[in-house]
Amino acid sequence: MGDVGDETLGVMTDHQPAPLTALPVSCAERNHSRPVPAPAIARMRALCVALAVCLGLGFVAAGCGAADNVGAQANAGAGGGAGGRGQATVARTAITTLQSIPVRAATTSPQYRRDEFGTAWQDVDGNGCDTRNDILHRDLTLVNVNKNDSCIVLTGELKDPYTNRVLRFNRARAASAIQIDHVVALSDAWRTGAASWSPEKRVEFANDPENLLAVDGPTNQAKGDDDASEWLPPNQSFQCPYVARQIGVKARYGLWVETAERDAMRRVLAKCAG
Repeated sequence: MGDVGDETLGVMTDHQPAPLTALPVSCAERNHSRPVPAPAIARMRALCVALAVCLGLGFVAAGCGAADNVGAQANAGAGGGAGGRGQATVARTAITTLQSIPVRAATTSPQYRRDEFGTAWQDVDGNGCDTRNDILHRDLTLVNVNKNDSCIVLTGELKDPYTNRVLRFNRARAASAIQIDHVVALSDAWRTGAASWSPEKRVEFANDPENLLAVDGPTNQAKGDDDASEWLPPNQSFQCPYVARQIGVKARYGLWVETAERDAMRRVLAKCAG
């Protein structure tokens, strides 16, 4: 589950994930019903470029455009048609990147605690909205917001990449039906390098949109804090984009992988690499 919590109250315990939807706008401005501050736009564009470079994706040309935190990949996979040639390129690049990531045993001490990554869903980009609502704005379509606070998403529709189902979000009726997943779970990150990070870096990681997807709540709960050797999205067409995203995040943050995790990633990517 990538670290979950009470979505109704916005309180996260140890598990939560999230998906993406491609719209004909830049990734920084996507699906926002209000102006996005320039610093937030610049930060999100930089993040898009960073992961695009890491995974060798060719989506950066138009101010990040279709990259959208590998959003083009995730969307294509969620829809069941990622495009053989494009997904093969991504898979081969991810395999190469995986070779550069250290392989080590997991750290078991000190023990993981969620509060080591700061209070859940902070406003780290300074756009006036918490991270959870930022991701809902990004990943949902047909979004309706609170008339008194346009940050707060009240309803919307999600094409869930983990199950390939279309889900309706209703904050008042069942806010936890759609949760925000850490693709690389916080506790997984803790076990593979984050235990030695500064508090500031852990807060950045916990709120990094590149590592967050809006997803089906029960599926996120089933994932827990598992790595790729223990859990993969039931939507098989999204497994390659999912693993490629994990590799990109781990490479960018200097995290390592365990042997079983690396082997599982290789097996998944080999099916898409052509």
